[in-house]
Amino acid sequence: MCPGSVRIADCLITYSGETMSNKDDDQRMHCINKFIALANTMKDEGIATGLVSEALMASSALYGTYAVTGNTGGLNPSGVSKMIDAYRRQLEHVQKIRREEDEKA
Repeated sequence: MCPGSVRIADCLITYSGETMSNKDDDQRMHCINKFIALANTMKDEGIATGLVSEALMASSALYGTYAVTGNTGGLNPSGVSKMIDAYRRQLEHVQKIRREEDEKA
């Protein structure tokens, strides 16, 4: 990975906290790695990392809504809250992993 790129922790970051099969875990990590690679490519093209991050969050919100509702309609307030909570858990998990990595260094 090039200097300044996002590091990928050797851990599984689950969306819902549910136990999933190894195949699901493998597919999840494959997807995460592809998204990170794309984000790093955009950064390397000169797009500010904050803008890349904002675009990834907007894309996640759009695709998350699509995954639940399809191409029509939107989430009700409880659905929005569930997605916010899931994102919060992901963010907290990543921070925990990053702190653990820093402590090992």
